Formats: sequence, structure tokens, C-alpha cells
Amino acid sequence: MNAPKLKIEELQLEGLHCVDCAETIEQTVAKLGGVRHVKANFVSGKVKVSYDPVEVQYNKLVKSIERIGYSVRHDAFKIPEERKIWKQQEFIFTMLSGLALSTGLIINFFTANWVLFNLLDRSLSSSTLIFLIAIVFGAYSFSREGLASIKNLRFNMESLMSLAIIGAVIIQEYVEAASLAFLFSMAELLESYAVERARGSFRELMNLTPPEARVKHEGKELTLPVSQIQIGDLVIVRPGEKVGVDGEIVEGASSVDQSSITGESVPVAKNRGEKIFAGSINLEGYLEIRVTETPENTMIARIIHMIEEAEAQKAPSQRFVEKFAKIYTPTIVALAIGVATVPPLIFGVVFEIWFIKALTLLVIACPCALVISTPVSVVSALTSASRNGVLIKGGVYLEEMANIKVIALDKTGTLTKAQLKVTDVIPLNGKAQDEVLKAAASLELRSEHPIAKAIVESADGFTLEEVREFESIPGKGVLGSIKGRRYYIGRPELFSNFSVELPMQKLFSLQSQGKTTMLVGTESEIIGLIGLSDQIREHAAETVAKFKDSGKEVVMITGDNEETAKAIAKKMGITHFHAALLPEEKVEEIQYLQKKIGKVAMVGDGINDAPALAAASVGIAMGVAGTDTALETADIALMSDDLTKLPYLIELSQQSRIVIQQNIWASILLKVSLAIGVFPGIVSLVIAV
Repeated sequence: MNAPKLKIEELQLEGLHCVDCAETIEQTVAKLGGVRHVKANFVSGKVKVSYDPVEVQYNKLVKSIERIGYSVRHDAFKIPEERKIWKQQEFIFTMLSGLALSTGLIINFFTANWVLFNLLDRSLSSSTLIFLIAIVFGAYSFSREGLASIKNLRFNMESLMSLAIIGAVIIQEYVEAASLAFLFSMAELLESYAVERARGSFRELMNLTPPEARVKHEGKELTLPVSQIQIGDLVIVRPGEKVGVDGEIVEGASSVDQSSITGESVPVAKNRGEKIFAGSINLEGYLEIRVTETPENTMIARIIHMIEEAEAQKAPSQRFVEKFAKIYTPTIVALAIGVATVPPLIFGVVFEIWFIKALTLLVIACPCALVISTPVSVVSALTSASRNGVLIKGGVYLEEMANIKVIALDKTGTLTKAQLKVTDVIPLNGKAQDEVLKAAASLELRSEHPIAKAIVESADGFTLEEVREFESIPGKGVLGSIKGRRYYIGRPELFSNFSVELPMQKLFSLQSQGKTTMLVGTESEIIGLIGLSDQIREHAAETVAKFKDSGKEVVMITGDNEETAKAIAKKMGITHFHAALLPEEKVEEIQYLQKKIGKVAMVGDGINDAPALAAASVGIAMGVAGTDTALETADIALMSDDLTKLPYLIELSQQSRIVIQQNIWASILLKVSLAIGVFPGIVSLVIAV
């Protein structure tokens, strides 16, 4: 029997602004037959549902969500536009509740309070009627979700508030019930505003791309919504316009501001054949761009999606808060039940007084402010970082960066530009310079290593030889047969098993100048040396100095030779470095640093340094814009090759940790203080709200 074909829907909701709201939606939708998986993300305001369309229809999914008080939008890819608060139903109902509450208090204290009629041995006065109106308007927005939570046997803030209001009405404390409804509805509005501010960061990112673009079709220009543009279409972008698609330039050249993606402050030159990203601004020339990605898969869309999904990577503080709330809330609920029942039953005291104290404890039990404090702070930090060209995969890595003790830096491609150029070709044993370079370039033609590319480029104009039996030895070099004879090019270790004399004096001379040096030879002789030079990145030394000033240990680990590493380390002001390391040896060094000093952040290129990045407490990949592998595997990705983003990242993580800890402990201390104040009568029901 074939398994049912599941359908996945992503719904954009209005009114989803807390962790409890998300859990209530998940439990409500999960009860529908045919639903296999449901995940609500309160930060992005989205619900993702996987279901069997044979068992449950789309309309039934929507109705189940709307029944508990949420509006469903059907264009989940777009974040809804910000609505003015005074136009929202929640705001209007809250204001009507406040107006009714004020009117009822005025009637109660300053005018004649007429009895309208009696019902069930209760007299309904004019002020009581107005208080009930205040309750209906105030509780309208949260009571439906509260009742849904009670059905699911969950005690969240909405259910606790609903119970407290019902209890206050039962004992005829209409003023308290109306005050609860109005004040909690107002608190919900403030919470919604706080989440909306964090969600506004997503909106800013989405607004970086234009809604429309000009498409060239059969010699004509058509203006189409970006959502209708397909892979392979030809898009025209004139000077001063925003690019709406990810693609490849097929005509024209220009300088482009791509700071929205990479955080680079300086415009970048773009020519035919180069990639260009949606959200970039064309500053100068006319461009024709062949679309290579769908709108949902552009770099900016993927960044937004990764930030949305980052909520799943919960920070340690967020996990602590959720564990605390799971213990704290049921404890306070149990205490409230005890307060309402034990004193009247055992000591014979007035039931109404202790029942109100119990209701007050129920209100205080709401973990809303505590639970929301961490994710809102984290999302604000993640979106702020993304606007600066730093993509952080989750709150766990944001907080981890604040605890880092060691910064481990790769050399090639990190401290240096990895734009090697051949500076020296030294022939040996009677060979000609061209012969050495030609043999080296022929061997390196099949390699993708930056050193190989530099050697091949330097042999431009030569007719290279055919290489057979090519083999690459990671971390050492390559070998292959040319005209029946086996040649080698690589580090000295590549020749360690052969009885050849190494030209140590010339080797050390090149290495002492900070040059990467390759030996070219056979199993019987070295025919030459090739020296390559790499440029140190701008601000590299300044960044290292900032790390040291902040108390971080800075270590350079590289696969390059000792002398070259020593020369670069000296220029950088780095005293602790390790050279000639194979990929597995870099991992061992990371593990050693973690045991000896503490948490380690490894900074590399995201591909060659993948094992070391994975072994580190936090792996940071540089210059990954357009690089799928690095984007997916790194914990943190620098979209450009700007080293100054690293001190910014550390400062952001430290500031975020301070804010998160302040929020958590302020919430806990306030709730505990209020709970203690209930018993002597210092904290009333209204004050608790």
C-alpha cells in the first residue's frame, strides 16, 4: 500500500505574538485527522503544517486556527505590512473596554447606581452592566484561545486570565473582573508591539527587494511582479535601480552596492559572467541579468528563512526560561488552589477574600513576560547582524560567542586574501625556468586549490603537457605522469620517502620572506622551487589587536610551512601559531585549545576548514555570499571577507547576553516579589496584572 502524499502549507497569521499562542495553535491543529506535523513560529508569525489532503482539507485547517482567534493570510512568503495600531481590532476593543470600565467606576462612585433587574438572586445595577460590557470587549481577544487551552488541559496566560475573570464574576467582584480584562488586554497589545518590532526586522529585509522587475522578452520590455519571474528569464536593471533577482550578468558592467547582503560599505565592481544578488543597487551601468534562482530561493530570502528557523536553535538562556516556566507555572497554580481552599476549610476564614488571593496568584503565574523576553531579544540581535552582513544560525551561537576565550584563525583566505601570485621560479639541477613552470602548471591544471590556480595562471601562454595517473594527496601536494615519467609538486613532506636532496637554503630563504614555497621534482631529483606571495587582508592586524584588547587568546593555525606562517604571524602581532597542519591536525589543535583554555571560535573559509569549523565551539565561515555549502554548514557566516565584522560580532553577542539576563532576572524577581506580596494583602488582583 502506498504511503499518502503529504501536502505542506505555510500560513501567515495575524495576532500570533507569544510562545503560548504558538503552542495552543500547534495542539489545536494537531488534533485534526490527517495532520502529520505542525510548527508555529511566533517570531515570524507563521504556521507550517504537513497534512494528508485526502483526510483533511485546507479550509478546515484555516477554520481551526481562526476559531481560536487568529486571522490567516494566504501569502506566507510575504511578511504582512505593518498596520497602524489604532486600526487593529484588538486596540479598538481594548479602548472600548477601558472606556466602559471608567464609565462604570464613575457611576459606581459619583452617581446613583440604579438596580435594573434581579436575576438568580443577584441584582444587576447599571454599573454592573457596564462592567460586564468592559469584560466582554476586554476579554474578546484572548478568551477564545484561553478556552482552547483549557480544552487541551494547558495552563497558559490566556487560560489563567480567563479563569481568573470567570472566578471574579462568580463572586460578584465585577470591578476586579473588568479591570483584569482591560489591563490584560492592554498588556497583550504591548506584548504584540514588542514582537512586531522584532518582526519589523524581517519586514525591512523583505523590503530590500523590489516588488517588480523589467523582463526582456522577444525584444520587448515587460514589467512583471518578481513572484512571476522564472529561472532563465532576462531581467534589465538600469542605473539607480534595485536588483530584484539572483542571477548572472550576461550583458553590461557596473559598480554595485550589495551591502544589504554582505555588509560591505564599498561598492563592488560587477562584470559579465559574475553573480549578482537580489537587493543589490545598480549604481552606474546598464545590466542584463539571467535569472538563476526562484524568488523563494534568492540569497536574501534564504537569509530571512534561516533567521526564522533560528528560533529552533534555542539559546541556553531560552532553554533555562522554558524549563523554569514549566516548573514555576504549575507550582503557582497548585499554590493558588491551596490558598482558595485550605484557609476557608480549615481555619474558617472568609472564602471570598482568599479566593481573590488565589485569583491573584493565578494572574502572577502567567509566564508571558518571562518566556517572551529571550526570543524577542535574540531575534532582534540576529536581524541586526544580518543587516551588517553577519548571518547567525541561532540564539545558541549568539550566546556562545559571548563565552569565547580563543579565536583561532586560518591563514590563507582568512588573514590573507588567498589571491596568490607566483613571485619566484628557481630552476635546479640544470633545468630551465620555463621547464620547471611548465611541469608544475601541467600537474596543477586539474587541482582546484588556490596555489594550483596561481601556478596555472602564471604559465599563461605555455602549451601544457598531458598528465596521466593524476593523484592529489591532501595537505601535501599532487603527482602525475608526464611523458611516462612521474612528477611531483608540493610541500617538502611530499618528497620525504625519496632519496632526494632538498635545497634547504633556498627553501628557507623564500619562506623567511613569508612566501608559500612549492617543490617540483621526481623521485630522484628536485628540478625547481616556486615561490608564491599572498596579500594580507586590510584591517587584519587591527582586528587581531582588538581581539587581544578584549581579552581573547588569538591563535593562527595553517597548513602552510613554519617559516611562512612565522612571517605572517609576526606582521599580525600573533605570538601563538601552528603551521604545516593537515585538516585532522587542525581538529586536534582546536580540541587541545578547548581543554587547555576554553571555548574556541574557529574562523576559516567554510570549505577547506570544514572539519576544524565543526570541531570548534563556534565555526565562522568568511565570504560565503553565494556559497551554498558554507551557508548551510557554518554556525555563523560572514557574507563578505571583512574581518572587522568579527569584533562587531563579539560585541553584539556580549550586549545581547547582558540584555537577555537583565530581562530574565527582572521578570523572575518581579513575579516572586508579587507572589510574596499577595499574602499580606500588599498586592491586589489589579496590581498583579
